[in-house]
Amino acid sequence: MTTDISTAPDVPKKSILSYAKDFPNICSLLGLGCTLLAIYFLILGVYAAAMIGMIWAVAFDWADGLIARRLTGRSKAEQKFGGQLDLLIDIVSYGVTPAILIMSYASFSPAFLPIVFIMLVFGAMRLSYFSTFGLSDDAKYTGLAIDNNSIILVFIFMFEGFFDRSVFSTILGISGLCLAALNVSSIRTPKLSGNPVNIIILVAYTLGVTSIYSWNLLQS
Repeated sequence: MTTDISTAPDVPKKSILSYAKDFPNICSLLGLGCTLLAIYFLILGVYAAAMIGMIWAVAFDWADGLIARRLTGRSKAEQKFGGQLDLLIDIVSYGVTPAILIMSYASFSPAFLPIVFIMLVFGAMRLSYFSTFGLSDDAKYTGLAIDNNSIILVFIFMFEGFFDRSVFSTILGISGLCLAALNVSSIRTPKLSGNPVNIIILVAYTLGVTSIYSWNLLQS
């Protein structure tokens, strides 16, 4: 049976790789690169470098949204593709990477597998919910936006030196569970990345985190 192309929805008119030239998508892919570096350093146990990668992944994620909203002339296909690309990168940056952080710091103890499994399940459900229903009627997220997971964990890790490894592993695990629960909760949270003031705060936070962890790397 043949399909009438004229009535088929969303017939692709460009190659897959052509969408990599879209500037917001470039930012998204740079964020994915930062996430890859974060995962690499987590596996090596170089946590200061991993924290830098994690927070810059957030910075690029916010940047792609800001650019996409201000950029004119993007087609509906480019907007849709960019949204899907951003969603897929989010599950790696804010679901998989925090899970690897917790498992790596806990020396890959099987006792932490249920925690990271819950984090991944709740993270995937949170992103699927947003992809399906979007913002609420009052233009807020339902549940804590998943990018906050990395922002908060990077901050918590600054206090790692005050605890022994086993205690801090537990703190990270509990923090991950709490964040996962907030991700799928019914609380309403504002879209932080849509506010210019919040973007300035994130820039300052990113630079501050980078400076602190870079200093830690130089001291090690």
